[in-house]
Amino acid sequence: MRRILAEPRPQWRQDVEELGFTYHTIDGEPYWDEAGWYEFSMSEIEELELATNNLHEMCLKAVQVVIDDDRFDEFQIPPAFRDWIRTSWDHDEPTLYGRFDLAWDGRSAPKMLEYNADTPTGLFEAAVVQWNWLEAVHPRCDQFNSIHERLIARWADWMQDDETRISFAATDGHEEDFGNVTYLRDTATQAGITTEYLPMSAIGFDPRHNSFVNAENIPIDCLFKLYPWEWMLQESFAPRLLTASTRWIEPPWKMLLSNKALLVVLWEMFPHSDYLLPTSWQPLSGDYVRKPILAREGSNIQVVQRGRTVRETDGPYANQPAIYQKYHPLLQSGESFAVLGSWIVGDTACGLGIREDLNPITHDLSRFIPHLIR
Repeated sequence: MRRILAEPRPQWRQDVEELGFTYHTIDGEPYWDEAGWYEFSMSEIEELELATNNLHEMCLKAVQVVIDDDRFDEFQIPPAFRDWIRTSWDHDEPTLYGRFDLAWDGRSAPKMLEYNADTPTGLFEAAVVQWNWLEAVHPRCDQFNSIHERLIARWADWMQDDETRISFAATDGHEEDFGNVTYLRDTATQAGITTEYLPMSAIGFDPRHNSFVNAENIPIDCLFKLYPWEWMLQESFAPRLLTASTRWIEPPWKMLLSNKALLVVLWEMFPHSDYLLPTSWQPLSGDYVRKPILAREGSNIQVVQRGRTVRETDGPYANQPAIYQKYHPLLQSGESFAVLGSWIVGDTACGLGIREDLNPITHDLSRFIPHLIR
């Protein structure tokens, strides 16, 4: 594994905008950064793929333990929604996708930092934009990236379940979320599914049909929402979720996987796994990272080394319960730190997206760097 420096394509902005990638630059700084790339050997990619598949399987076993042992309190799940989550799990409601954030230097085993299993973003740039870059710059090389094909095949599975119309929703006015949802709609359309887009604010509820409805008051049979479950449970319509006929993507049980309390359960279950870091509800001896269980985009993270705080971010999650995870350094190249985002579609690892920053705490503005297989 190594970081290569290079000049970006002269017309890279025009090239990525033709793909529909409009949020390549944020606040005047490039979010999509092709001034270089990361190179991997095939054996390294195979190791990353194996680690991701094993971690996903371990996470599913952890969900079963949380449900069997009634550990919903640790996940801050309101009592009214617990049986609903159990039913979703027991009915094996299907999952679409997820992204493991991993720390890895190519020498020791990849280490799980967290699992973005409910509303992961960075999908379009991982599946499409970096593949377009590869074909333009390194057409004879390969990439760990079958995300696009896997998504279409996954939607085709929904078609077999007679799910022929799916609505897609995201937060109003959020360009990145809209881009990710639009891309997912495209993959569903390619699988033969009829789709529609609506902002979250346009969703209503019709008690006559016991269903959520779109702006035309048409019942929504199935809804993909790029809107976190923990936010859904705080909305005024939350009680309607328990009885509505609308099906959800992601299903309710995925809120257990997207919660960092899962990291404590995983360490209890698999303390000898090479892929996990020691994690507890109490501060650890030695260096550690404190993470609120539902924090997003690097907010309210505290890094403690040699007994003192060396890094800390602010944000809206300061009052949440937090877990304490053993500190593990990120891959560093020059002055930059990289997190490897390993993608799951269905239950299969299928792609890689790398985020890089001068700060070892990755956040929403951290750059996306393409990769290739050497």
